[in-house]
Amino acid sequence: MANAQMDKFDKIVKMTKRSTDALIDYWKEFALYSSFEYWMMVAIFLVPLLILFFKIDKNKIFLVGFFGYSIHVIFAYVDSYGKHSGLWNYPFPIIPALPGLAIDSSLVPVTFMLVYQWTLNNKKNYYVYSIITAVIFSFIIKPLLVELGLFRMYGK
Repeated sequence: MANAQMDKFDKIVKMTKRSTDALIDYWKEFALYSSFEYWMMVAIFLVPLLILFFKIDKNKIFLVGFFGYSIHVIFAYVDSYGKHSGLWNYPFPIIPALPGLAIDSSLVPVTFMLVYQWTLNNKKNYYVYSIITAVIFSFIIKPLLVELGLFRMYGK
């Protein structure tokens, strides 16, 4: 029984490798340096990081940075689950092995970091403003990304 189990597992790993190779081939053929959408994803990655570099409170850099790292990890896991489950994906990844890099590693964490920093500095309720930020992402930014063709949703 163990051999059958390992054979099945090995077959799944090979299928995953073929899938990754297909994504890399797609990336080279359609997205690499040749499309507006690719460069838009690069901008979505770099611009928030540049803004953060100039706006982060140097006195609270470790507090805000760790908070941003935590947001990044949570969103990376949720995004990974969604991609591997076939619920969504990104047609123009910056790097094929990390399709949601621009959004999960930059846009979302930086936005929440700046909201967190603002609520700390102004003694506001973080939960209220984070819910407002989440609503903006859910009902404005993600639909805009879908409309621009930078994010694809599948299934129900």
